[in-house]
Amino acid sequence: MSENNADLEAQLAQARAQAAEAEARAARAEAEAAAARLAALEAQGGSVQAPADPAQNPAENAQDDNPPSDKPHDVQPHADESEQEQESADKDSAADAPQQAPEGTTDNAPDKPQEDTTPPASSPLADTISAAYAFADTTSAPTITVGTLLDGDTHLPQATATIPLSILNRHLLVAGATGSGKTRTLQLLAEGLSTAGTPVALVDVKGDLTGLAEKGTANDKLAARTTANGQDWQPASFPTQLLTPAGSNAPVPGAMVRTRVSDFGPLLLARALQLNTTQEQALQLIFSWADTNGLELVDLGDLQSVITFLTSPEGKEELSGIGGVSKATAGVILRTLTALASQGGDQFFGEPAFDTADLMKADSDGRGIISLLEVGDMSRQPALISALIMWLLADLFSSLDEVGDLDKPRLTFVFDEAHLLFTDATKEFVRQVVHTVRLIRSKGVSIVFVTQSPTDIPSDVLAQLGSRIQHALRAITPDDQRRLKDAVKTFPTTDLDLAEILTTLGTGEAVVTVLDPKGRPTPPAPFSIWAPASVMGEASDATISTLLSASDLVARYATPVDPRSATEELAERTQKAIDQRAAEEKQAELEKEQEKARKKAEREAEKERARWEKEAQREQQRAQKARERRQRSMESALANVIKSAGTQIGREITRSIFGTRRK
Repeated sequence: MSENNADLEAQLAQARAQAAEAEARAARAEAEAAAARLAALEAQGGSVQAPADPAQNPAENAQDDNPPSDKPHDVQPHADESEQEQESADKDSAADAPQQAPEGTTDNAPDKPQEDTTPPASSPLADTISAAYAFADTTSAPTITVGTLLDGDTHLPQATATIPLSILNRHLLVAGATGSGKTRTLQLLAEGLSTAGTPVALVDVKGDLTGLAEKGTANDKLAARTTANGQDWQPASFPTQLLTPAGSNAPVPGAMVRTRVSDFGPLLLARALQLNTTQEQALQLIFSWADTNGLELVDLGDLQSVITFLTSPEGKEELSGIGGVSKATAGVILRTLTALASQGGDQFFGEPAFDTADLMKADSDGRGIISLLEVGDMSRQPALISALIMWLLADLFSSLDEVGDLDKPRLTFVFDEAHLLFTDATKEFVRQVVHTVRLIRSKGVSIVFVTQSPTDIPSDVLAQLGSRIQHALRAITPDDQRRLKDAVKTFPTTDLDLAEILTTLGTGEAVVTVLDPKGRPTPPAPFSIWAPASVMGEASDATISTLLSASDLVARYATPVDPRSATEELAERTQKAIDQRAAEEKQAELEKEQEKARKKAEREAEKERARWEKEAQREQQRAQKARERRQRSMESALANVIKSAGTQIGREITRSIFGTRRK
């Protein structure tokens, strides 16, 4: 920073020295011119009279300021030659008098005689700015002239701001309050880039940039502006192609811009849906599951089908196995998708997908084609539009080869309402944006961020923006004043009171600082922005019709295609699951009936077995009883036999003892 300050101080000292030298040359030239006029009068024998003081002789000066003839002032055909010479001398003196105006003023100087070679008035600021932008005169590399220096209310055409296209790859910030002239600045930049052969892509919300396709029309107001700026204005039209992601809702028809949901990716879609961190992570897991299962996500309907499947009875096991995504979170994502589709966002997703190579074209004259994205009612979805631009950038980043620093960009993106890209954005999303912005310059793509205040852009992104065009800022509320102070701090160091300048700039005026070819910032200063050469407004219906009929992109992307994708795959999978479940249920019912029959048979068999067992038991009991009866009978008979035998034996013994036994 100290080296930059030293360089600026050296440039300022050099500029002041040049200014002093210019003033001295002007004084010498004025003295020599006066001496030459006096010598000419003396040679003709006329009298010499000192220049008149307008304050001392107002009547005479009034007469001199209104000559009675349309012929040149120094050739009045009077009979008295001496009177003619005297009148001529008086007029020359009166013409010289206004050149003593204060330093730095030129707008009020009267027309000078043809032979007057006095240089225009200058100022230290003009000399400093001229020195800072001297590279525009010493390099053959293409540049864009942005505006004419303002010193107070005075235009200084000798000092203009130019942007080297070789440095535009370090990106640009255009900021300012609503109505301060940002749109016309973007139009001027698009014209300059197109003329240099660089294609441009920018968002057109209301269709008022279609005027780029028509030559501008001169009028008194435009003439006054261009004359004050010293601009050699010539009307011109520029090659333009109309694109739209909004379909029939676009204010201006154009070739449809679509992309596949899979190619758009979960991060950008989460940003378009304005999901929080938890929901964004859940969406990433759903995308990952779809990829793993070979499901192509072409349109929003495909993603809705995936989420519906995962939250259905057929997919609940899948949902529980993809990282703990809750059914409630999946339901929130599904509702936001439905809301986006109902607002026209579904027209952007589908096939045929837009080829970003169609943005990088030139016409037969070598001028870059300006692509206008007509968004229409989709402007009510700024997060989607911002995500769309980021998708285009990401697609280019992945498809373009490395080219390093070029003398001009291969393509320039104008990122309107850039602050909406970062509002409530997750850290991961901002990290991806910073990564893309930092590295895409190596692919030859430049970005113009457009917003209301530099503080709307994260510091990591703002650090990547080398040049700046800052239109008027408002400082009405305390918050506005705080943002104004913060915005001033983002500019290079200067002796100018930028806080006051930024709040007093008129429409079409801006503080400009750019990087020179060596990467050094020029001193910030106020400039009157040059007028675009094309129509500053909407193009005619005839011009729009001509653009559409001449565009080969309109027919190529007109008819949407519905290929086989996740919706059809999941429909079949769901039907198979339903059929399988029905078959399983039928099999289960059959098995249930079989089991019921088996159990019934078992019960019958058990009953029969029990009956037979009982009968056998009774038979056994009867046999036992019979055996017992036989046993008792046998025992009784035996007892009787024994008893009878005992009786007989006893009788015999008795007889024997008592001798009564018969022999």
